[in-house]
Amino acid sequence: MSAIVPATCKATAAVIFLHGLGDTGHGWAQALAAIRAPHVKYICPHAPVMPVSLNMNMAMPSWFDIVSLRPDAEEDESGIRRAAESIRELIDEEVKNGIPSHRIVLGGFSQGGALSLYSALTARQKLAGVVALSCWLPLRNSLSQSVVVSNKEISVLQCHGEADPVVPPILGRLTVQTLKTMLNPDNITFRTYPGVPHSACAEEMEDIERFIEEQLPPVNQ
Repeated sequence: MSAIVPATCKATAAVIFLHGLGDTGHGWAQALAAIRAPHVKYICPHAPVMPVSLNMNMAMPSWFDIVSLRPDAEEDESGIRRAAESIRELIDEEVKNGIPSHRIVLGGFSQGGALSLYSALTARQKLAGVVALSCWLPLRNSLSQSVVVSNKEISVLQCHGEADPVVPPILGRLTVQTLKTMLNPDNITFRTYPGVPHSACAEEMEDIERFIEEQLPPVNQ
């Protein structure tokens, strides 16, 4: 299931945005509704509920298991791959609904941002862009340039609060460095926000709005 903000005219583009650990799609649907473009449909799916190792195996909405957020932590490879496949199926659904994949931006916050990056890099569908907020690149050691087939030229907006105590900003910087070896570095934008913790701020939402406008301009009907 997903929280959906429909387009206010004919939908010619879509944003699929993935929430963070323990959250649902509703909050981000509200946030995106505040910066919506009339021709864009916003889809905020809800993650399945599962036990999460990082949180003492408590069950909560989660895209995959997280053991730790240290850069050298063990990762839930099968869970990440499975989750990415489910996101690619969502993209295929929108294509069937009449929105071509190159008119779809994939995005997410924290764990959702991590999944959006991994899903875009491994997707066969050509996408319009990725918005990756307060996140990291999962399975980065097993990813290489050769894995990226359809989206080597994809535009990426990566944002991180400089006071993030949950996903340290160093993880964001490491992610940018890795992405620049796999994608066209000219298409990668990394923005940081002084004093901002593990959340989004008004300036960041303005940057996201601008990025979506650039990647998904209106088309002449």
